[in-house]
Amino acid sequence: MEPHVSDSKATSTAVAGAPPAAPAGAAPRGGALWQLTRARTIGFWREPEAVFWVFVFPILMALALGIAFRNQKPQPLPVVVMPGAQTDAVRTLLAADPDLRLVVAADEAEANRALRTGKALVLVRGATQLVFDPTRQEARLAGLLVQDALQRAAGRTDPVTVDAVHETRRGSRYIDFLLPGLIGMNLMGTGMWGVGFPIASARQQKLLKRYLATPMRRTDYLLSFVLARLVWLVLEVAVLLLFGRLAFGITVTGSWAAYACVIVVGALSFSALGLLVVSRARTIEAVSGLMNVAMLPMWLLSGTFFSAERFPSFLQPVVQALPLTAVNNALRMLTNEGAGLGVVLLPLALVVAWGAVSFAAALWLFRWE
Repeated sequence: MEPHVSDSKATSTAVAGAPPAAPAGAAPRGGALWQLTRARTIGFWREPEAVFWVFVFPILMALALGIAFRNQKPQPLPVVVMPGAQTDAVRTLLAADPDLRLVVAADEAEANRALRTGKALVLVRGATQLVFDPTRQEARLAGLLVQDALQRAAGRTDPVTVDAVHETRRGSRYIDFLLPGLIGMNLMGTGMWGVGFPIASARQQKLLKRYLATPMRRTDYLLSFVLARLVWLVLEVAVLLLFGRLAFGITVTGSWAAYACVIVVGALSFSALGLLVVSRARTIEAVSGLMNVAMLPMWLLSGTFFSAERFPSFLQPVVQALPLTAVNNALRMLTNEGAGLGVVLLPLALVVAWGAVSFAAALWLFRWE
């Protein structure tokens, strides 16, 4: 599911087709950093599979999950009544409730099977006993609805009348939560994989040894991978935001300047993290393993598809320290809560720290061979 971006071919072509090399120690015409960044940018566009993973795949995922978990009218909850003449009145009462759906059972064994297999959330025995799993939220809700129906049928009157106001707030839908997480995940995936595979491929093909004979500095070589991400970053995020606006009516309610700052800093930091992961890897297989080790905890813990607060409290310091968690939180605050730059300074500082430390460590660890 990751974009296997490889630009070693484009880089070697650019080097081979370039004017005669300058004397050792001199920078090539236009600057080494500019030439390398340009080659990697062009190389990305020549990889159709990379374009698919960066632009098409996130849209397909947002569309599928946005439709699957769209807001819709609540469905009646299934309940089953133990067969018998003494429960005929209960069965008739529950069948008339619009919030409940009666599951028909021919005998006691079938009623128990319906509860055990999840076809029914509540089993009603007689008129006073309810059987359900209290660890399931929807089963508890079904139990409360059954109790309310039975109590009202027995003549209960409520001492307080509660006025229920029904309204849908901006940002309360699942797709409002999901889209910023998908953007954050895309920044991480394309940043890390887009850096890791070209370097590993160049090292495996012995291209890095050839670069030793050029005046190219190690800093320029590594920094070009980071800067090349910025060229496609605007289009990458713009496509997702436009799709969210057209398909689901999602708009950024907070500061656009802060949003752009989080996007740029996040992309650069994940690219730097990718450099660190691949700085000593010699094969594509090694890169794949190291990338999965680095990215899997963030996929699971950083709240891309569900809230990171679902994890226990003893894990929260680790969860909140991850760069993807900080990016996701900042993007959601800017998209759904109308936040400004001051509100996201703390997560932004965390992402900057990750990027700076990762790039410095990658520069120290990187070897041409």
